[in-house]
Amino acid sequence: MTGIRENETRTDLPDAADAGLYFIGICRTPFATRADCPRQGRRDGPVCRLEILPRWAGALDGIEAFAELDVLYWLDQSRRDLVTQSPKSDGAVRGTFSLRSPVRPNPIGLARVALIRRENAVLHVRGLDCIDGTPLLDIKPERCAYTPLAPEKAADRA
Repeated sequence: MTGIRENETRTDLPDAADAGLYFIGICRTPFATRADCPRQGRRDGPVCRLEILPRWAGALDGIEAFAELDVLYWLDQSRRDLVTQSPKSDGAVRGTFSLRSPVRPNPIGLARVALIRRENAVLHVRGLDCIDGTPLLDIKPERCAYTPLAPEKAADRA
């Protein structure tokens, strides 16, 4: 493990989970079952909460600067064994990787959400499409909105 830079902070990691992923919190939505969830989150949908575990609360600092976030979550109730699927139950079959179905070998959900507000370690967002209690994997600023402020590396100038 390498050292940390000035003003950086760290926490002790929990025991490793499947694939070495760490849940950073939980998604709170009004959706009790998969059937309740909208297909692809809706920007005019209900306000939902991303509740961040205390050890990761400091990782939210600066998040308010972004209007949109990409949220990754673990679809813990999804099956993982389908190679092909018929998403509309109409007999048309497609490969799992050509669908945005929650049924996949590694059931990682992705939603682009609108950030409504932050209250300490809770983010209020619109656009989630997962069952209440879904484990949260990661939060990132919408990729086009974040521009690094770091100077070019010497190798980039060559």
